[in-house]
Amino acid sequence: MNISKEAVLAECNLVSKGTLMETLNIEVIDYGSDFLTAKMPVTSKVYQPDGVLHGGATAALAESVGSFAAHIFVDTEEFFVRGIEITANHLKSVKEGFIYAKATFLHKGRTTQLLDIKVTDDNGNLISVCKLSTISLPKKK
Repeated sequence: MNISKEAVLAECNLVSKGTLMETLNIEVIDYGSDFLTAKMPVTSKVYQPDGVLHGGATAALAESVGSFAAHIFVDTEEFFVRGIEITANHLKSVKEGFIYAKATFLHKGRTTQLLDIKVTDDNGNLISVCKLSTISLPKKK
């Protein structure tokens, strides 16, 4: 079955209603054969006390986009996907604008997946480098 890019993006954003993704205003904005991209606004809602983007909010964006990518590129008719580990290296502070997380696969196995997630700002500066491990487990019949 061939699903349009617009349908994939709409479905990702629809299932985010009432979740952490909606709370953080995370929006899935682009999708291709081997990547998924989402964005999140940087406002005081995602600041740490000293007025810059909280690393936990960045990690939430990275895990969200990586998990969506795993769900899209793994057979979810037969399996459910869960994140099992995330790492984040924060390289630069951000105070305003948007951050963008682009997830690509480093490994797309039948049972485990490893995604590379680069987080950038409005000017394309690298903000964080994240890795997300996911696992695909069979759905019980």
